Amino acid sequence: MSDQHAYQYINDWKQLDPAMGETIRAFWLREQANVEGERATQRLNEVVAHVLDENGQLAAVSTASPKILPRLGQPMYYYRCFVGKKWRSGKLVRPLLRYTQKTLEDYARANGYPCIGVLLELENEGFADTLRWAYWPGTGFSYIGVSPRGLELRVWYFRGAKLKTPAEMQALLRSQRQAAQAVAETP
Repeated sequence: MSDQHAYQYINDWKQLDPAMGETIRAFWLREQANVEGERATQRLNEVVAHVLDENGQLAAVSTASPKILPRLGQPMYYYRCFVGKKWRSGKLVRPLLRYTQKTLEDYARANGYPCIGVLLELENEGFADTLRWAYWPGTGFSYIGVSPRGLELRVWYFRGAKLKTPAEMQALLRSQRQAAQAVAETP
């Protein structure tokens, strides 16, 4: 099936407009994305990009959050995307993933690589069934095993990224703990 839509990809990473944030929140609710309340507020802080169709309708959103997977022991951006029902039959998922990869890599390169790549957990059973290759040439992701939830894990590393040293990892973990404590103490 060919895609009948012309899409516009908009970078929101670290600069989400509050009005667009409310539009995204409403989109998640309307499309039953299971992102509500406090979880939606947190996820809005993680929005990398949104996609508009040719009518200016919000079609999809990608998010990323820093995560240290014990298996890797290095900081990665944990990628998620949500595509609205009306746009799922089209070719939107891969271009959004590629756009998000470029956005995060550009940010990482300009900011000393706070994360060294992108991690995704393949929740969509259709993709898990049809994309059985260990390496995805179109996106550069490689299979690394399964998550505790039994889902495929894939990674893609930023060009030029270096592994964090044990001292850098200790400092990173310490700052994450302090940030979490500060949030917990906020009234």
